[in-house]
Amino acid sequence: MLTPTPLMELVTGFWSFKTFAAAVELDLFTRLAGGRTLTKEQIGLPERPADLLLAACASLGLLERDGDGYRNSAIAEEFLVRGKPYYFGGQVTYCDQRTYLPWHRIGEALRTDRPLTWDPATQESMFDTADPQMLSTFWDAMYSTSVFTARALSETVDLKGRGRLLDVGGGSGAYDIELCRTHPDLKATVFDLPHVCEIAAAKAAAAGLSDRIGTAPGDFLQDGQLPGGYDVVLLSMILHDWDEATNRRLLAKVFAALEPGGLVIVSELLLDADRAGPAPAALMGMNMLVETVAGRNYSNAEYERWLADAGFTGVRTVRFDAPGANGAVLGVKP
Repeated sequence: MLTPTPLMELVTGFWSFKTFAAAVELDLFTRLAGGRTLTKEQIGLPERPADLLLAACASLGLLERDGDGYRNSAIAEEFLVRGKPYYFGGQVTYCDQRTYLPWHRIGEALRTDRPLTWDPATQESMFDTADPQMLSTFWDAMYSTSVFTARALSETVDLKGRGRLLDVGGGSGAYDIELCRTHPDLKATVFDLPHVCEIAAAKAAAAGLSDRIGTAPGDFLQDGQLPGGYDVVLLSMILHDWDEATNRRLLAKVFAALEPGGLVIVSELLLDADRAGPAPAALMGMNMLVETVAGRNYSNAEYERWLADAGFTGVRTVRFDAPGANGAVLGVKP
């Protein structure tokens, strides 16, 4: 029998997110790291909210009952303990602090086609801000999302025999760190704005990879060309920020910068060709309405067409499962 129960699940979806975000804010999962068990009397909250929070987190698969207490589930232990390699809490905090309230006005964004997290009339971009805490939260979120996505990409795309990778808009360098760990002969360069390159250099140093990961300050939109001499160019979660014309111009720059035989990798949450899903890609497109002037999520068919039009051959799509991307579109410069 058809019931409205699925609609109720949609209506109350924010309950799950805010419960999750509150637990991350309280650092609950870090306190339970290493198999530790806590009861509701031990987590530092009044009895009623403690009981409700723990039960709710268990219902969401984040905690498990252990006698009279609760302990981390496997997914919480792996991804929600601060300091672990694939810590995902940065993304949770960013969405909670930066995008959750603007999403309350999504109807306004639909009617006006204007972003909600910054004002294009007074700012050049979402990064044009005097709030260093916001920028720090943003880059923590991008690293949280990128680091495991990069691992999935590194296990899917064979870079054996490739020597030099240019990560265009590479942010804090998560992809480069993971790809260089997987491919010992690979060297990488993060091409991004100067202050972002500083973040990437620090991350590379912390990973012990400063000798293999460098930076090149620049602006991939404004600069007439990209640095040359690379046999791989990576665009990871970049093209969904811009409109088709901007993306085609950037892909032309990528084609010009690559050495003959070079590989381009476009890593994104890809829509299906009929633009009816999957939900993570379609909903990320809605988030682009909230956070960008012209961004949207595209299908792999669109990316494949753009790459072919730019001159790439052997264009194909590979799939994987990760929070920041569900696949990559590849092409080779003849």
